[in-house]
Amino acid sequence: MSIKLSKLTLLFTCLLFPVLLKAQAVSPTEQIIGRWTTVEKNLTVDVYKDNNEFKAKIVWFKNDDETKRMDEWTDKHNPDKSLRDRKIIGLNVVKNLVYDPKSNSWEHGSVYEAKTGRSWDASAYLTRDGLLKVTGYWHFKFIGRTMTFKKIG
Repeated sequence: MSIKLSKLTLLFTCLLFPVLLKAQAVSPTEQIIGRWTTVEKNLTVDVYKDNNEFKAKIVWFKNDDETKRMDEWTDKHNPDKSLRDRKIIGLNVVKNLVYDPKSNSWEHGSVYEAKTGRSWDASAYLTRDGLLKVTGYWHFKFIGRTMTFKKIG
């Protein structure tokens, strides 16, 4: 009886081990999911997947104005007046990024700059040393601005 149980255990282990390893591995598509902070340590975002698109929302930012708490800041520069009361904390600032396996990057997104109320085209990629580079640009990437993030969770 114990020999049959041992063989059965071994069989299940051999069959399930590759499945468990695969479940733990992160696909290239989803490597940007997680919590990231800028290298300047003035902004932290959570990147998440929503259907086939990737988005990022603000979870923390450096608050230089000590007269307001961080959770009191609103999207006061938004061109849509009906959105100006939205809180900055929790605000989606990156949306519509789609993974492109050919370039190993996330493309065709947009990034919202709450300080000015402007939106820009956006793309993102991971460097070899694991930094996330997010570029906001207007039509041409080479005239854009890139922010660098380090994964913290």
